[in-house]
Amino acid sequence: MTDAPMRDAKAFDDVIAAIAFNADGLVPAIAQAEGTGEVLMMAWMNRDAVLETLETGRVCYWSRSRGGLWRKGETSGQVQRLKDFRIDCDGDTLLLIVEQDGVACHTGRRSCFFRSVRGEALETNQEVQTDPSVLYGHGHKH
Repeated sequence: MTDAPMRDAKAFDDVIAAIAFNADGLVPAIAQAEGTGEVLMMAWMNRDAVLETLETGRVCYWSRSRGGLWRKGETSGQVQRLKDFRIDCDGDTLLLIVEQDGVACHTGRRSCFFRSVRGEALETNQEVQTDPSVLYGHGHKH
């Protein structure tokens, strides 16, 4: 059950109609930091995750590994608050402008995009800011 406020049955119908969910009922969502434009992460959303995010202002994704809604920060405390919800020209990708508490990546880095190709090598471009065991305890899988 969600703490989402009661809504009109037709609320956000135009938004849902504009989104081209894939055959699994999912759409990729890119989270971008408000102000800096830094790309923080990519995750999937289903219809329920989209609606909950729009209704509550707290970003919610669909976790394929958990098989359920994933309210960003529910285990780590690293919440994302929605500042703008954008749909691309084809309706098949979402861009969420967010205010990110702490780190976005389960590895304890600010962004999930912490590796760069340099020549033929893969290099880490961000250090761990928060020890994942502090965020999740041991054995966490997101």
